[in-house]
Amino acid sequence: MREEEVEKLRGVVRDCVTKHLYSSAIFFADKVAAFTNDPADIYMQAQALFLGRHFRRAFHLLNASKIVLRDLRFRYLAAKCLEELKEWDQCLQMLGDAKVDEHGNVYDSKDVNVMYPDEDGEDREINISSAICFLRGKAYEALENRAQARLWYKAAVKADPLCYEALECLIENHMLTGEEETSLLSSIQFGPEDDWLTSFYSCLIKKNDAENVVEGKFIELEKEGYNYNHSDPSFAHTWKNNTDLLVCKAEYYHQCGEYQKCFELTSALLEKDPFHMKCTLIHVAAATELGHSNELYLMACSLTKDYPEKLTVRTPSFFPLCRALSWFAVGCYYYCIKKYELSRRYFNKATNHDGTFAPAWIGYGNAYAAKEVGDQAMSAYRTAARLFPGCHLPALYIGMEYMRTHSFKLAEQFFMQAKSICPTDPLVYNELGVVAYHKKEYDKAVCWFEKTLAHIPSALSEIWEPTVVNLGHVYRKLKMFNEAIKTYEKALTLSTRSVSTYAGLAYTYHLQDNFAVAIDMYEKALWLKPDDKFCGEMLAIALEEGAHRGMDPKLEYR
Repeated sequence: MREEEVEKLRGVVRDCVTKHLYSSAIFFADKVAAFTNDPADIYMQAQALFLGRHFRRAFHLLNASKIVLRDLRFRYLAAKCLEELKEWDQCLQMLGDAKVDEHGNVYDSKDVNVMYPDEDGEDREINISSAICFLRGKAYEALENRAQARLWYKAAVKADPLCYEALECLIENHMLTGEEETSLLSSIQFGPEDDWLTSFYSCLIKKNDAENVVEGKFIELEKEGYNYNHSDPSFAHTWKNNTDLLVCKAEYYHQCGEYQKCFELTSALLEKDPFHMKCTLIHVAAATELGHSNELYLMACSLTKDYPEKLTVRTPSFFPLCRALSWFAVGCYYYCIKKYELSRRYFNKATNHDGTFAPAWIGYGNAYAAKEVGDQAMSAYRTAARLFPGCHLPALYIGMEYMRTHSFKLAEQFFMQAKSICPTDPLVYNELGVVAYHKKEYDKAVCWFEKTLAHIPSALSEIWEPTVVNLGHVYRKLKMFNEAIKTYEKALTLSTRSVSTYAGLAYTYHLQDNFAVAIDMYEKALWLKPDDKFCGEMLAIALEEGAHRGMDPKLEYR
């Protein structure tokens, strides 16, 4: 066989791979490698075997080659075969010895600076050392050594900022606190052509910053673009309609409690890209918060149909996550309609499919907490706190459980822990205010409730009405009656159907001996909830005291 014929066969193999004809690629690659015995052709044959999912055969071919210990590409592909075979210890052994410090800097490794750039090509390649660091991280995570996994993921991003998968694992699995994410971003060495990537990564991890900082990052990235033809604006391209960026914005809305805005955005995005996993997750979470049970039912049916339970040989690696998301959606539906036992069952199924799926662990705990089954709820939250150190929600919910049992000191400790992880979540400050109120530390409670309102990124909505009412209660306790009345009236602009607001307003007027208005407010509260014991008793007292003092309620009210 002449050299030009061999080169044509190599082209056939490459073409078969691009057309996903893997059996054909394996057949012709085998012939080329047998004829030339060239390491590059052996590698091409191993690649074809790997893509055809013949992992054992590909590993045997690579391992039998004496080049595997000298050529980093051979070793990496052999380790990828072991990854697919779930032989994690052997995978780490194949990747070789190396150490990493707490900042993600690799040392004691001969391979750190080894790269295989395509000097003749124009394509930019990812540093193979970064890919190896990422694979080490995946192996350690599979072995449940999440501390080492976190370090190797950081090393992968620092070795090459283009290794997005490593950053995605750090963010989606909540492996870093907000402070650690910021520190990692500042330590990454971006290229001069990577300004857009710097902004994009910043949007991914800056959702815990102040509103103006986050919004500024989104605006900056949306304006980023280029123009093919400067004389014609229609040729301009920007990231404004990029799905990933809009999903990032939807996640920010959800985190800020802007559930309606989040739901509207994810609804529009799913029409454009109905199989975007992260968008689907945020959409389900927003629908749950808004109580849209019909939407949850439709999403659950769609997901369980698109990702059936039965596994096949060709099942993609992300399938467990898809199944976890499907069962999570089913669990959210049952949680929304208050069938908590069924909800727990499906949240548990989600964690069985993917043990690193944080929302399912939180939902599992919430389903127990809804029925006041504290021990099981605590167990789920503690598991989530251990698995996801960068997520503040487990600590927040553990604090809520302690508060439910009146263990206010312990509750405060966990709320402060949640605050240290995510210092911008208004709900954390609200819970700290409630703890301070129960501990009769009213000045501190005022401070926490005011911080809650200050951290809400946009205009107050009905969801924050309880916080405003709580602030009114604290003002009343401090005998700041005028401030309390103003605060209660502010709460009424958010919701006119809150018994607590009318009761607090009535009691404040009652304490000021303004019986006419107090009686009117007690009656409004009882109209909303006729069996309210407090309002019923206080209305009787107000009527008696008003009559005792000889006042005409109608005249005084006028």
